[in-house]
Amino acid sequence: MTQNPYRNLPSVDRILSHDLVKALSEGSGDLVTGLARRALDEARRAISEGREAAGEDELAEEVAGLARAALQPSLRPVINATGVILQTNLGRAPLSGAARQAMDMVSRGYSNLEFDLESGERGSRYSHLRELIRQVTGAESGIAVNNNAAALMLVLSTLTAGREVVVSRGQAVEIGGGFRIPDVMRQSGAFLVEVGTTNRTYLGDYEAAVGPETAAVMRVHASNFKVVGFTHQPSLADMVKVAQEHGLLMIDDLGSGCLLDVKQFGLAAEPTVQDSVEARVDLCLFSGDKLLGGPQAGIIAGRADLIERIERNPLARALRPDKGTIAGLHATLLHYVRGEALEQIPVWRMISMPIEAIEVRANTWAQAIGEPAQVIDGRSMIGGGSLPEESLPTKLLALPGEGGWLNDAAHRLRVGEPAVVARIDDGRLLLDPR
Repeated sequence: MTQNPYRNLPSVDRILSHDLVKALSEGSGDLVTGLARRALDEARRAISEGREAAGEDELAEEVAGLARAALQPSLRPVINATGVILQTNLGRAPLSGAARQAMDMVSRGYSNLEFDLESGERGSRYSHLRELIRQVTGAESGIAVNNNAAALMLVLSTLTAGREVVVSRGQAVEIGGGFRIPDVMRQSGAFLVEVGTTNRTYLGDYEAAVGPETAAVMRVHASNFKVVGFTHQPSLADMVKVAQEHGLLMIDDLGSGCLLDVKQFGLAAEPTVQDSVEARVDLCLFSGDKLLGGPQAGIIAGRADLIERIERNPLARALRPDKGTIAGLHATLLHYVRGEALEQIPVWRMISMPIEAIEVRANTWAQAIGEPAQVIDGRSMIGGGSLPEESLPTKLLALPGEGGWLNDAAHRLRVGEPAVVARIDDGRLLLDPR
């Protein structure tokens, strides 16, 4: 008589008592039991389809692997060796020690998030950052929300809903994740009026577009692309003048939120927040987690009366930052107030790092690995939608190899502990120590 293959499958209890699984099931019994049942269901399905079912040891190994993955945090620390400083997929800006400490401190217990300790009455979470934003940018007031897309949505929803906003055609951009300026404007209730061409927009184009339904003129940072060659864009000062002459708002979406002059590091000039405020724009918007070097946030700086209206918009509640973000952003902005951003904020430390220091790191790695590791010249990208196409000279650790070996080596680095993300280029595995 033919033996029934289903009878050869181990019981759930037998899998749970297996040496590979037993330790994992202690304290996580329900989870591991469910995984064991799932593995057995798959084995029964294999038998019903005429396939060979896994044996007891294989089933235990599968359950153990699934359990370890389920019990491990999905969000893990990663060593960024890609050569892109603001790597969006890897979380953009690492935080300073002071920012991490501030976020940890307010997360351990209660805080005065929306409580005025002096009066003993309800306070506003926006008050914690207002004065620092003023000091750092020179603006009359400021507010933080959960990212720069939210900042743009909130500004347009509050001040331009149902009316027109004039934008250069070359600035109606799409950035990472399919986020498009025209789409967010549509969601806000504002109507986009594009002027000029992709590569050339003149002051007269803005003036010609102004009508009775126009609420604002807006400049948008090009983010992660650059138009070169036969190009023209009017100066921000001239755009402000046109807006003021017609009684319109001048909004400047700066994207990355640069507060330092990057030309000192050999990079192309990047518009700073201070330049925007000095040009007398009504509102400027920028990210907290790019060149600013803080946690994910969007900052709106500008006229106090406009900021007050924005705070009262019901949408502001949906887009407001939490206590950890406020604490981390506060600590980050303090670095600028104290004049210590280059020393304390990791993004600026990486950008300003001397090539000699990078070469020492690369040589140390190469000596530890031995042949065929070598140190070669390369470029580090800024990334994160900041300073498009701009890069810095660097030294790379290069490991030559065939395609299959390179892919396997890169994979083993990614799934290791800690995870290391490198890049493959021109038949070599490359790691940037910057």
